[in-house]
Amino acid sequence: MTDSTGAAEPSPAPPGAGADALPPASSSPSARALHRLAAAFAYPNFRTLWVGACTSSIGTWMQNVAQNWLVLTVTGSAFYLGLDAFLGQLPVMMFTLVGGVVADRRDRRRVLLTSQYIQMTSAFILAALVFTQVVRPVSGEAGHAVSMTVWYVLALSFLTGLAQAFGGPAYQSLIPSLVEKKDLPNAIALNSIQFNLARVIGPLLAGVALAAFGTVFCFTANGFSFVAVIVSLMLLKLPARPALPPQPMLEQLRGGLSYVRHEGPLLGLTLVAFVTTFLGMPIITLLPVFVQKVFHLGAAQYSQMMAFQGSGAVVGALIVAWMGRFRRMGLVTLVVQVGFGGLIAAFAWSRVPAISYALLFLVGIAQIVVFSLANSIVQLLVPNEMRGRVMSIYMLSFRGGMPLGSLAAGALANVYSAPAVLAVNGLLLMAAGTVALGTFKKLRNI
Repeated sequence: MTDSTGAAEPSPAPPGAGADALPPASSSPSARALHRLAAAFAYPNFRTLWVGACTSSIGTWMQNVAQNWLVLTVTGSAFYLGLDAFLGQLPVMMFTLVGGVVADRRDRRRVLLTSQYIQMTSAFILAALVFTQVVRPVSGEAGHAVSMTVWYVLALSFLTGLAQAFGGPAYQSLIPSLVEKKDLPNAIALNSIQFNLARVIGPLLAGVALAAFGTVFCFTANGFSFVAVIVSLMLLKLPARPALPPQPMLEQLRGGLSYVRHEGPLLGLTLVAFVTTFLGMPIITLLPVFVQKVFHLGAAQYSQMMAFQGSGAVVGALIVAWMGRFRRMGLVTLVVQVGFGGLIAAFAWSRVPAISYALLFLVGIAQIVVFSLANSIVQLLVPNEMRGRVMSIYMLSFRGGMPLGSLAAGALANVYSAPAVLAVNGLLLMAAGTVALGTFKKLRNI
């Protein structure tokens, strides 16, 4: 994700690129269409990591759904939902920049493996705490015990976030080494598809598992799902990467910050990412509140709503994958951001479940189009030797907006209401997108 969008010079195929990279000229239109949609799957390295990451993401979403339900059941408070999301993302804000420097200095695969081991251990610990009833709902007059119980969950969320703060930049920096530059936007879109397929499958499995087996099953399943991504990382055949010149870590970090600050489109995308996640992502955090207190429904309907939103995200990623690299990607990103805000406001005002399901589907489309296009632009602009640091800055903005937005939305929803908070967020996001359209002219032309 650098700042120029000139045509990329032909680059040598990364190790593992198959001979099926281009379809025969005589292939049918449907075969050519399928190749265009899934061009990055021609690379064995990418396919291997995609399957492993998808499996792990399904487990992660099972845990996310079960953990949100657990926290709300234990505390009965929207504030603790927001606090859990905040503490899970707080390490991202604190350590992602350091993680970016580490991704440029160290073997990215080893950094990723360490991150997966920590997250797997955290999932198994949470399963054990719930199974032994250390974490449990507390009723009656022992209200103070509720806070002590939920803090085990919050502490593990922080630990998981800490692992992600180092794993995230390494993962983002690894993707471009798996495919050629011309197929990078497609690879990023397909990566979004696996994540959002997991957002469909994970909540559906979680809904069944919660009803049949409880939260312990979901947490345990997530722990075992990390085996898939760990094995896939071990199987990758990666090219050697030249080491950075020896410099102090702080000096390398400053170099990354200076690069982003002086590249207008990168700075614009970084700000857009923060605003979009701060105002847009609380719709996921507050969704259990809508299910329980607005629509008066249960866990099954909650998982269905999550699945609708995830299904829309898959469709949005397919759209981006089909489009590939095209002119005015920046303009489309900002226009869809405005529409994203309008859909959030409409969902906040809806009181008809069927309409809300449809709006969540459209929210998923808009959300992933904005995020995938922004990610693609950044990856296309940044040089490989700066990739870890630039991606960590972008991720800090992107993921840093999530906990701050979730914490603010959870606190405000306790004072006012979840619908009122989301309605205001949607309108503010529309306004921010409109301002960005008028401000970042160079970004519009990418």
